[in-house]
Amino acid sequence: MGSRKNRHLIVFATILVLLEMWAWCEATTRWHLDDDDDDEMMKRYEQWIVEYGRVYANETEKVERFNIFKENVKFIDSFNLVGNHTFTVGINEFADLTNEEFKSSRMGYKSPLYMETTPFMYENVTDVPDTVDWVEKGAVTPVKNQQKCGCCWAFAAVAAIEGITQIKTEKLVSLSEQQLLDCDLISLGCHGGWIGSGFLYVLLNRGITTEENYPYTMKRGFCKRRKASQAAAKIKGFRWVPAYNEAALTKAVANQPVAVAIDASGSAFQFYKEGIYGKDCKAKVNHGVTAVGYGESDDGKFWLIKNSWGDKWGEEGYVKLMKDTGNRKGACGITTNPSFPTA
Repeated sequence: MGSRKNRHLIVFATILVLLEMWAWCEATTRWHLDDDDDDEMMKRYEQWIVEYGRVYANETEKVERFNIFKENVKFIDSFNLVGNHTFTVGINEFADLTNEEFKSSRMGYKSPLYMETTPFMYENVTDVPDTVDWVEKGAVTPVKNQQKCGCCWAFAAVAAIEGITQIKTEKLVSLSEQQLLDCDLISLGCHGGWIGSGFLYVLLNRGITTEENYPYTMKRGFCKRRKASQAAAKIKGFRWVPAYNEAALTKAVANQPVAVAIDASGSAFQFYKEGIYGKDCKAKVNHGVTAVGYGESDDGKFWLIKNSWGDKWGEEGYVKLMKDTGNRKGACGITTNPSFPTA
């Protein structure tokens, strides 16, 4: 009896030892896998730092940013792995920012203080082409970069003014966002603003000067009135496109670039790379951009949108946004508050 009991105890103890050894091996293997994953991720991080010229204050900040980078890359890899989207995402200059940091530094659109109620300028237009590309037509300046300043409203307004100026004069001139940033006292500079107030300032100031004459500094300063008086382009006024009406917006964009507002707050938009975006956003608008055309690809119809986050974001600084979705607010709320200057 005693020996049988002892044998049972020995067998039981052996099983426990084997289980502990298995758990230790499993944990060790997992640790090595995680370690290998971090090594590979660190290589990607170091390559990214070199590519984007990122410099950190100290090693602590570098490690903190690595952890954010790692989570963002995991999101990017898993998103693309699913493969059921009409667009892809990729590692870009925002890869070491949390989504909250990204939103607070790159957005700043505010809804208009009032809306125009006069008849739509292009209401009776019937000649509306199937595709329009104001970039190809030469009415769009190279993509700019607002950087860490929430003045998207100024870039959207200026791009629309640049467009109508080229259409009317056949001369493409890069105009000054900094002039709006410094001199438009209705808006709040890097803390946000209204596209309409940008148009209003240019109208009342009797013009806007060139980017070369009044260069961008990424911060609000005192209005340089002498430079601001050296107008390179003027507008006669500005109008709104009827809200929640993609057909009306199509008519407007067929005739000139139009400033629009969209929801750009999602992680998928933060890391947008190429394709047609639109299902991964809401209709609560927070970012000013410019619609510079529209078209159709194998994945459907799209708006061609000029952004202001540099040419390394998206499709060389542009995003294709779903068009004619059937939603009255359009993809990402694009039909909410479109507006354009007249010249």
